[in-house]
Amino acid sequence: MSDDQTYDEGRAETLRAMLRLLAARIQALDAGDVLLANPGELMQWLGDVRSELFHYEVRCTYDTPEIAEHRRLVDEARASDERSVDDGYGSSWEPTGWTPDDDEESEWPR
Repeated sequence: MSDDQTYDEGRAETLRAMLRLLAARIQALDAGDVLLANPGELMQWLGDVRSELFHYEVRCTYDTPEIAEHRRLVDEARASDERSVDDGYGSSWEPTGWTPDDDEESEWPR
């Protein structure tokens, strides 16, 4: 299989085909009562399918260049916010404990 870092629909269809072929091969061997006659062959098939399944499972962790750039921008913004808090600029919101009942004169009718 390809070592591409993306998993498009074509590659997903190839995985589906691999799984179907493996299932058909197992059924054929079982029907011929030779399912365990050649374990090396089954291990090879299982290894190939397992490898491709792994790539499919972790495909969401691969970053396209666009996603990597977005992640970098967010990380920079977070780091900047943390630096400004550390510098004492107070960029984070902190509750004061104020409630509407604390106002002596309400501007709005109740």
